[in-house]
Amino acid sequence: MADLRSICVYCGSGHGGDPAFTDAAVALGAAIARAGIRLVYGGGNVGLMGTVARAALDHGGHVCGIIPEFLRQRELMIADAQELVVVPDMHTRKRLMFERADAFVALPGGVGTLEEVVEQMTWAQLGQHRKPILLANVLGFWDPLLSLLEHMKQTGFIRAGFEVNYLVADSVDAIVPRLREALRPATDAEVEGLVEDKF
Repeated sequence: MADLRSICVYCGSGHGGDPAFTDAAVALGAAIARAGIRLVYGGGNVGLMGTVARAALDHGGHVCGIIPEFLRQRELMIADAQELVVVPDMHTRKRLMFERADAFVALPGGVGTLEEVVEQMTWAQLGQHRKPILLANVLGFWDPLLSLLEHMKQTGFIRAGFEVNYLVADSVDAIVPRLREALRPATDAEVEGLVEDKF
């Protein structure tokens, strides 16, 4: 697979109820910038969304914000991002965010964040992409979703051959390395091992 050149971060337009969520957004934005990776995000300057983008910019990173016209005023676009793309609707926003990203990270957020990351899981499950998807499990935020996914598996709604593939990181420091590892081409020995496992 390709090198990790860009990461799409999904996250809340609010800060949540614990300062650890904001701290994680700052740390992730800084880590993405220091790694020389472009941040793709929802374009706003509010909540965790604005925090991760400002942190990336503060550390010399390249930021691409994609926002629908109707949210331009509500979410206050960051004017100093290198790329600002205004689109007509949410569908176009999500499509462009997908196209411009090599991987996806979900920080804590609300139903919009949940919908975006689950959509990527669904597309991957249906074979529409192989880009890594990672849940940044700050303070166990995503534990209920992980329990639900396991429940779906146990009750037969996620069937063999249609597994939902995702990564989980409890530490922000682990996110970029985990994504890079997920994109790393398999070695000859690993490929041979996979072939042997089939027989």
